[in-house]
Amino acid sequence: MEFREMTWKAYYYISQIGNFVLQLLWHILHLIVSIYYFVVGIAHVLESNLISSGLWKKYKAFNGGKVRYLAIVVESEEAYQTSRIIKLLLWLEAIGVKYICLYDAEGVMKKSKDAILEELDNVTIFEEAVEKDKLVSQNCMTLEFASLADGKESVIKAANLLFEKYMKLADLDGDQEEKVFTEAKMANALKAIGCSGPEPDLLLVYGSARCHLGFPAWRIRYTEIVHMGSLAYMRYGSLVKAIYKFTMVRQNYGK
Repeated sequence: MEFREMTWKAYYYISQIGNFVLQLLWHILHLIVSIYYFVVGIAHVLESNLISSGLWKKYKAFNGGKVRYLAIVVESEEAYQTSRIIKLLLWLEAIGVKYICLYDAEGVMKKSKDAILEELDNVTIFEEAVEKDKLVSQNCMTLEFASLADGKESVIKAANLLFEKYMKLADLDGDQEEKVFTEAKMANALKAIGCSGPEPDLLLVYGSARCHLGFPAWRIRYTEIVHMGSLAYMRYGSLVKAIYKFTMVRQNYGK
Protein backbone atom coordinates (compact mmCIF):
# COMPACT_ATOMS: atom_id res chain seq x y z
CA MET A 1 0.00 0.00 0.00
CA GLU A 2 2.79 2.37 0.94
CA PHE A 3 4.65 1.53 -2.27
CA ARG A 4 1.58 2.34 -4.40
CA GLU A 5 1.08 5.64 -2.56
CA MET A 6 4.74 6.57 -3.01
CA THR A 7 4.53 5.70 -6.72
CA TRP A 8 1.45 7.87 -7.13
CA LYS A 9 3.10 10.81 -5.34
CA ALA A 10 6.24 10.45 -7.47
CA TYR A 11 4.12 10.41 -10.63
CA TYR A 12 2.18 13.48 -9.40
CA TYR A 13 5.33 15.48 -8.63
CA ILE A 14 6.98 14.49 -11.92
CA SER A 15 3.89 15.54 -13.87
CA GLN A 16 3.77 18.87 -11.99
CA ILE A 17 7.45 19.49 -12.73
CA GLY A 18 6.86 18.51 -16.37
CA ASN A 19 3.95 20.95 -16.68
CA PHE A 20 6.00 23.69 -15.06
CA VAL A 21 8.91 23.09 -17.46
CA LEU A 22 6.58 23.11 -20.48
CA GLN A 23 4.93 26.35 -19.35
CA LEU A 24 8.34 27.89 -18.71
CA LEU A 25 9.55 26.87 -22.19
CA TRP A 26 6.35 28.26 -23.73
CA HIS A 27 6.80 31.63 -21.97
CA ILE A 28 10.47 31.76 -22.96
CA LEU A 29 9.58 31.00 -26.59
CA HIS A 30 6.83 33.62 -26.51
CA LEU A 31 9.27 36.15 -25.05
CA ILE A 32 11.88 35.39 -27.73
CA VAL A 33 9.32 35.78 -30.52
CA SER A 34 7.98 39.02 -29.00
CA ILE A 35 11.51 40.43 -28.69
CA TYR A 36 12.25 39.42 -32.29
CA TYR A 37 9.19 41.20 -33.67
CA PHE A 38 9.88 44.22 -31.46
CA VAL A 39 13.45 44.46 -32.78
CA VAL A 40 12.24 43.97 -36.38
CA GLY A 41 9.64 46.70 -35.86
CA ILE A 42 12.26 49.11 -34.48
CA ALA A 43 14.58 48.27 -37.39
CA HIS A 44 11.79 49.01 -39.90
CA VAL A 45 11.02 52.35 -38.24
CA LEU A 46 14.70 53.36 -38.24
CA GLU A 47 15.10 52.23 -41.85
CA SER A 48 11.99 54.18 -42.87
CA ASN A 49 13.23 57.31 -41.10
CA LEU A 50 16.65 57.04 -42.76
CA ILE A 51 15.02 56.72 -46.18
CA SER A 52 12.62 59.60 -45.50
CA SER A 53 15.45 61.87 -44.36
CA GLY A 54 17.44 61.19 -47.54
CA LEU A 55 20.46 59.87 -45.62
CA TRP A 56 20.26 56.50 -47.39
CA LYS A 57 21.70 57.52 -50.73
CA LYS A 58 20.64 54.53 -52.83
CA TYR A 59 16.98 55.45 -52.29
CA LYS A 60 17.46 59.05 -53.41
CA ALA A 61 18.10 58.49 -57.11
CA PHE A 62 15.49 56.19 -58.59
CA ASN A 63 12.73 56.70 -61.09
CA GLY A 64 9.30 56.03 -59.57
CA GLY A 65 7.82 56.62 -63.01
CA LYS A 66 9.01 53.12 -63.97
CA VAL A 67 5.89 51.88 -62.18
CA ARG A 68 3.54 52.37 -65.13
CA TYR A 69 0.40 51.50 -63.17
CA LEU A 70 0.13 51.12 -59.39
CA ALA A 71 -2.78 49.58 -57.48
CA ILE A 72 -3.45 50.53 -53.87
CA VAL A 73 -5.68 47.99 -52.11
CA VAL A 74 -7.05 49.03 -48.70
CA GLU A 75 -9.21 47.08 -46.28
CA SER A 76 -12.65 48.68 -46.23
CA GLU A 77 -12.47 49.36 -42.47
CA GLU A 78 -9.33 51.43 -43.01
CA ALA A 79 -10.53 53.04 -46.25
CA TYR A 80 -12.58 55.51 -44.18
CA GLN A 81 -9.32 57.26 -43.24
CA THR A 82 -9.62 59.72 -46.13
CA SER A 83 -6.89 62.02 -44.82
CA ARG A 84 -4.38 59.16 -44.88
CA ILE A 85 -5.44 58.14 -48.39
CA ILE A 86 -4.82 61.73 -49.55
CA LYS A 87 -1.45 61.79 -47.79
CA LEU A 88 -0.50 58.51 -49.48
CA LEU A 89 -1.43 59.92 -52.91
CA LEU A 90 0.66 63.04 -52.28
CA TRP A 91 3.62 60.83 -51.41
CA LEU A 92 3.14 58.85 -54.62
CA GLU A 93 2.95 62.07 -56.60
CA ALA A 94 6.25 63.20 -55.04
CA ILE A 95 7.84 59.84 -55.90
CA GLY A 96 6.72 60.20 -59.50
CA VAL A 97 3.96 57.59 -59.83
CA LYS A 98 1.33 58.92 -62.25
CA TYR A 99 -1.24 56.16 -62.78
CA ILE A 100 -2.94 54.78 -59.68
CA CYS A 101 -5.94 52.54 -58.97
CA LEU A 102 -7.55 52.90 -55.53
CA TYR A 103 -9.47 49.77 -54.51
CA ASP A 104 -11.41 48.60 -51.50
CA ALA A 105 -14.01 45.84 -51.53
CA GLU A 106 -16.97 47.93 -50.31
CA GLY A 107 -16.25 50.98 -52.46
CA VAL A 108 -15.59 53.32 -49.52
CA MET A 109 -12.90 55.29 -51.39
CA LYS A 110 -15.14 55.52 -54.45
CA LYS A 111 -17.81 57.18 -52.29
CA SER A 112 -15.14 59.58 -50.95
CA LYS A 113 -13.90 60.37 -54.47
CA ASP A 114 -14.98 64.03 -54.43
CA ALA A 115 -13.35 64.68 -51.04
CA ILE A 116 -10.11 63.06 -52.26
CA LEU A 117 -10.04 64.97 -55.56
CA GLU A 118 -10.61 68.31 -53.81
CA GLU A 119 -7.30 67.95 -51.97
CA LEU A 120 -5.25 67.08 -55.06
CA ASP A 121 -3.98 69.35 -57.82
CA ASN A 122 -3.60 68.41 -61.46
CA VAL A 123 -5.42 65.07 -61.29
CA THR A 124 -7.82 63.37 -63.67
CA ILE A 125 -10.16 60.36 -63.43
CA PHE A 126 -9.19 57.24 -65.36
CA GLU A 127 -12.49 57.00 -67.23
CA GLU A 128 -12.27 60.63 -68.35
CA ALA A 129 -8.64 60.18 -69.40
CA VAL A 130 -9.57 57.16 -71.53
CA GLU A 131 -12.36 59.06 -73.24
CA LYS A 132 -10.12 62.04 -73.97
CA ASP A 133 -7.04 59.88 -74.70
CA LYS A 134 -4.97 61.55 -71.99
CA LEU A 135 -3.29 58.45 -70.57
CA VAL A 136 -0.12 59.34 -72.43
CA SER A 137 0.17 62.64 -70.56
CA GLN A 138 2.95 62.82 -67.98
CA ASN A 139 1.83 66.13 -66.49
CA CYS A 140 -0.96 64.94 -64.20
CA MET A 141 -1.91 62.05 -61.95
CA THR A 142 -4.59 59.66 -63.22
CA LEU A 143 -6.79 57.97 -60.61
CA GLU A 144 -9.07 54.97 -60.96
CA PHE A 145 -11.57 54.09 -58.20
CA ALA A 146 -12.63 50.45 -58.03
CA SER A 147 -14.54 48.07 -55.76
CA LEU A 148 -15.59 44.43 -55.57
CA ALA A 149 -18.93 45.24 -57.24
CA ASP A 150 -17.11 46.49 -60.35
CA GLY A 151 -15.42 43.13 -60.80
CA LYS A 152 -18.66 41.17 -60.36
CA GLU A 153 -20.56 43.37 -62.81
CA SER A 154 -17.74 43.10 -65.34
CA VAL A 155 -17.72 39.31 -65.21
CA ILE A 156 -21.51 39.16 -65.60
CA LYS A 157 -21.47 41.51 -68.62
CA ALA A 158 -18.58 39.65 -70.25
CA ALA A 159 -20.25 36.27 -69.62
CA ASN A 160 -23.50 37.51 -71.19
CA LEU A 161 -21.59 38.79 -74.21
CA LEU A 162 -19.85 35.43 -74.69
CA PHE A 163 -23.11 33.56 -74.15
CA GLU A 164 -24.85 35.56 -76.87
CA LYS A 165 -21.92 34.98 -79.21
CA TYR A 166 -21.89 31.22 -78.58
CA MET A 167 -25.66 30.97 -79.03
CA LYS A 168 -25.32 32.60 -82.47
CA LEU A 169 -22.55 30.17 -83.37
CA ALA A 170 -24.71 27.25 -82.23
CA ASP A 171 -27.57 28.42 -84.45
CA LEU A 172 -25.21 28.75 -87.40
CA ASP A 173 -23.52 25.42 -86.65
CA GLY A 174 -20.13 27.16 -86.88
CA ASP A 175 -16.61 25.97 -86.19
CA GLN A 176 -16.40 23.90 -82.98
CA GLU A 177 -13.14 25.59 -81.97
CA GLU A 178 -14.95 28.93 -81.90
CA LYS A 179 -17.31 27.54 -79.29
CA VAL A 180 -14.52 26.68 -76.85
CA PHE A 181 -14.31 29.05 -73.88
CA THR A 182 -10.77 30.32 -73.26
CA GLU A 183 -9.09 32.89 -71.01
CA ALA A 184 -8.14 34.94 -74.08
CA LYS A 185 -11.78 35.14 -75.17
CA MET A 186 -12.83 36.24 -71.68
CA ALA A 187 -10.14 38.94 -71.77
CA ASN A 188 -11.39 40.10 -75.17
CA ALA A 189 -14.97 40.19 -73.88
CA LEU A 190 -13.92 42.31 -70.89
CA LYS A 191 -12.09 44.65 -73.23
CA ALA A 192 -15.12 44.85 -75.53
CA ILE A 193 -17.37 46.05 -72.70
CA GLY A 194 -14.72 48.50 -71.51
CA CYS A 195 -14.00 46.75 -68.20
CA SER A 196 -10.57 45.25 -68.80
CA GLY A 197 -8.53 48.06 -67.25
CA PRO A 198 -4.73 48.26 -67.19
CA GLU A 199 -2.80 45.52 -65.40
CA PRO A 200 -0.92 47.05 -62.44
CA ASP A 201 2.83 46.48 -62.31
CA LEU A 202 2.75 46.66 -58.53
CA LEU A 203 -0.07 46.18 -56.00
CA LEU A 204 0.36 47.50 -52.45
CA VAL A 205 -1.98 46.09 -49.79
CA TYR A 206 -2.79 48.17 -46.70
CA GLY A 207 -4.52 46.31 -43.88
CA SER A 208 -4.20 43.14 -41.83
CA ALA A 209 -5.04 40.75 -44.70
CA ARG A 210 -2.19 39.44 -46.86
CA CYS A 211 -4.19 39.07 -50.07
CA HIS A 212 -5.60 41.21 -52.89
CA LEU A 213 -9.04 41.45 -51.16
CA GLY A 214 -11.03 40.74 -54.30
CA PHE A 215 -9.15 42.98 -56.73
CA PRO A 216 -10.08 41.75 -60.26
CA ALA A 217 -7.98 38.63 -60.78
CA TRP A 218 -7.76 39.05 -64.57
CA ARG A 219 -5.88 42.31 -64.03
CA ILE A 220 -3.13 40.96 -61.75
CA ARG A 221 -1.83 37.91 -63.63
CA TYR A 222 1.72 39.30 -63.67
CA THR A 223 1.42 41.85 -60.87
CA GLU A 224 3.81 41.91 -57.92
CA ILE A 225 1.91 42.11 -54.60
CA VAL A 226 3.46 43.68 -51.48
CA HIS A 227 1.83 43.78 -48.04
CA MET A 228 2.42 47.18 -46.41
CA GLY A 229 0.73 46.69 -43.03
CA SER A 230 -1.95 48.89 -41.52
CA LEU A 231 -2.77 52.23 -43.13
CA ALA A 232 -2.61 53.77 -39.66
CA TYR A 233 1.14 53.04 -39.53
CA MET A 234 2.05 53.85 -43.13
CA ARG A 235 5.46 55.47 -43.62
CA TYR A 236 6.94 57.36 -46.52
CA GLY A 237 10.20 55.43 -46.23
CA SER A 238 8.42 52.07 -46.45
CA LEU A 239 6.57 53.25 -49.56
CA VAL A 240 9.81 54.39 -51.21
CA LYS A 241 11.50 51.08 -50.33
CA ALA A 242 8.68 48.99 -51.84
CA ILE A 243 8.70 50.96 -55.10
CA TYR A 244 12.51 51.05 -55.22
CA LYS A 245 12.76 47.26 -54.82
CA PHE A 246 10.23 46.77 -57.60
CA THR A 247 12.06 49.10 -59.98
CA MET A 248 15.39 47.39 -59.26
CA VAL A 249 13.95 43.92 -59.88
CA ARG A 250 12.30 45.12 -63.10
CA GLN A 251 15.57 46.78 -64.18
CA ASN A 252 17.62 43.64 -63.49
CA TYR A 253 15.02 41.46 -65.20
CA GLY A 254 15.16 43.73 -68.24
CA LYS A 255 18.92 43.20 -68.48
